[in-house]
Amino acid sequence: MIEPIDLQLIAAVQEGLPIASRPYALIAEQLNLDENEVITRLSKLKQQGLIKRLGVIVKHRRLGYRSNAMVVFDMPDTLANEMGQRISQFHFINLCYQRPRHGEQWPYNLFCMIHGKTREKVLQQLSYLIENCALENYAHDILFSRRCFKQRGALYFPRGSGFSHENRD
Repeated sequence: MIEPIDLQLIAAVQEGLPIASRPYALIAEQLNLDENEVITRLSKLKQQGLIKRLGVIVKHRRLGYRSNAMVVFDMPDTLANEMGQRISQFHFINLCYQRPRHGEQWPYNLFCMIHGKTREKVLQQLSYLIENCALENYAHDILFSRRCFKQRGALYFPRGSGFSHENRD
């Protein structure tokens, strides 16, 4: 059974960590806990599967990166894992993962995301990637984003549900 303080902790982190040098200390202060206890409890909640993951959401547009593209490759499944590991090492690759193909309409099985300040920069980075990973012989497509979707983490307690870290008893 989950303890009430853990529910409060989940509610406190679901909207994102405070931007501070010690965000867990600020959360600990809000919940009348010790900073190490917050870290320990979050780790335990993750191990139990009650929190899926803690990660960073980068707001690329706020940093001046106005162009991004999902690049999809069709390559032998036996190479996809190795090539994905190589591709993910490049500083301009934000995501790289393998997915199943979907017939002739969607023959791609390796996906990577490139962010750049301009469309031209993204295309330059893609050319560099293709050349340095010997990807010239693999069919690929470039899917530039047309709009920016809201980026957020998991929502464990919907807004307006009556539960938040401020509603402590």
